[in-house]
Amino acid sequence: MHFAPPDPDILSRRDAIIAALKIIVPDGVVEATTDLSAYESDALASYRQRPLVAVLPRSGDQVAQIIRYAADAGVPIVPRGAGTSLSGGALPRADGILVGMGRMSRILEIDYDNRCVTLEPGVTNAAITRAVEAEGFYYAPDPSSQIACTIGGNIAENSGGLHCLKYGLTTNNLLGVKFVLPDGQMISLGGKAPGAGGLDLLGLITGSEGLLGMVVEATVRIIRKAPVTRTMLASFDTVPDAGACVAAIIGDGIVPAAMEFMDRATIGAVEAYNAPGYPADAEAILIIDADGVEADVADAIARIKIHVQACNGQLREATDTLARARMWAGRKAAFSAMGRLAPDMICMDGTIPRHALPRVLESIAALSARYGLGCCNVFHAGDGNLHPLIIFDAMKEGELATAEAFGADILRLCVEVGGVLTGEHGVGIEKRDLMPTMFSEAELDQQHRIKCAFDSGGLFNPGKVFPTLSACVEQGHVHVHGAKLPHPHLPRF
Repeated sequence: MHFAPPDPDILSRRDAIIAALKIIVPDGVVEATTDLSAYESDALASYRQRPLVAVLPRSGDQVAQIIRYAADAGVPIVPRGAGTSLSGGALPRADGILVGMGRMSRILEIDYDNRCVTLEPGVTNAAITRAVEAEGFYYAPDPSSQIACTIGGNIAENSGGLHCLKYGLTTNNLLGVKFVLPDGQMISLGGKAPGAGGLDLLGLITGSEGLLGMVVEATVRIIRKAPVTRTMLASFDTVPDAGACVAAIIGDGIVPAAMEFMDRATIGAVEAYNAPGYPADAEAILIIDADGVEADVADAIARIKIHVQACNGQLREATDTLARARMWAGRKAAFSAMGRLAPDMICMDGTIPRHALPRVLESIAALSARYGLGCCNVFHAGDGNLHPLIIFDAMKEGELATAEAFGADILRLCVEVGGVLTGEHGVGIEKRDLMPTMFSEAELDQQHRIKCAFDSGGLFNPGKVFPTLSACVEQGHVHVHGAKLPHPHLPRF
């Protein structure tokens, strides 16, 4: 990935920019080179760039003031949550202000009557459930990084997780936000009450990857824990049999709370890492949760068993809560376990129709052999959201470029079979240049017009998502607020 040179005009004004930010956030400006190194990448660590400056606000008002200043000064803004993005969405700019939201971490209200929680964007995903579980509630979206990732980042990427098959992604569990536009205006979208008609602006900003503004407060849905949850592990002698079983279960109208896939390479790595007790001779396993009332769960398990047997698999059920936790501990440790196999990893993220699983998994194996790199498959099988883990050694000449080419071919394959480039990690810089694989020029142009309607200055997270980005004045758009025209020297990645 090549970066355009930073804007020399902005670099020459660095001291003035830092001084202005210190007036807004006196105790939260990071300027020393060594300190800024902590912010130079997100979890797509192959790409690094130190920000011009980082600022850590404590309130929505401070965020609005920072954004107003940046708009007036013509300085790019890059929002950052916990930095767990796997697509480079929070990669900073050498001539931009990185706005870290980690200090805005208060839960503002828990409303059990309306089954919702209002909180600041720096609250971690797992902290929401911890705050309400004593009353029998939880927050459903559960990314693997949930102990670290924040709700602001989850909204930006429309994150899912292990249980998104039945309970939905972030967008299905988000009720409202307070949102700062790129000119510093703060608006409210949605809320506790059912939404009114008209444009679904809340849906539009969910998954917008920091291109349209910044969330400074969110209201999310909490749900009651199901009275019964049972966990099963199905093992198979071939990967295509496991893929066929997934399609058969969903095709029968069964909607498990979760259904996760792991192949032999992943199983071996996980067993060596935290020994969850997976069958060592299986080529693939499925971990399946069924929840609800006892009669419905028993019926679902009986039908799942039939499909597993028809696909030449073996099924065993966790006998108690400890056994359930052990089964899931292996899946949740899959990414960490890859460190036993190679020094570096790229986690891909594409989504395919379920019926295409056997074909796609066979094709990924063929690509792995062709590129000479290992690839471990672990993913949300129920909704077809693949997460192939390409393992390599960046210290070996050419292996990073080979891994990137391998990953790009996986994503092209996803689109070829009728799928999409991303399920929950977003586009960022990782998939930016592949966007024309999925979208026509007219479709990309329409998306860019939406970007311009919010951010006519082109200052919010520039260089992400769009493979090319013309100035908004070329679009002939009518913008929705009073932002300035694009800065004449704004560089593009």
